[in-house]
Amino acid sequence: MVLGLLGGIFGFFGALFAIGIGGLAGAFGASGASDVVGLGFAAIIFSIIGIVGAVSVKSKTKRAGRLMIISAFGGLISISLAYLLPFVLLLISGIMALRE
Repeated sequence: MVLGLLGGIFGFFGALFAIGIGGLAGAFGASGASDVVGLGFAAIIFSIIGIVGAVSVKSKTKRAGRLMIISAFGGLISISLAYLLPFVLLLISGIMALRE
């Protein structure tokens, strides 16, 4: 549960970082900046899904494990390196939840 919560929180900060980088790139007129911002918002949604999975691990263990694994891979696909630490934390907690 703690690993999943930490993964979701760190994922939220990584998503905010990606949104900030996309906004900064947009201010300088870089191409593809709006895509980075959009993917940052997608990563926020995946982080929220990971936090929901971490909170519900006591009552519905298998469902919570699946939610955390989906959140881990979705966030990693969305913002890559900025979601690396949350990916590891959410993946480990999701696998642990599925093994129970």
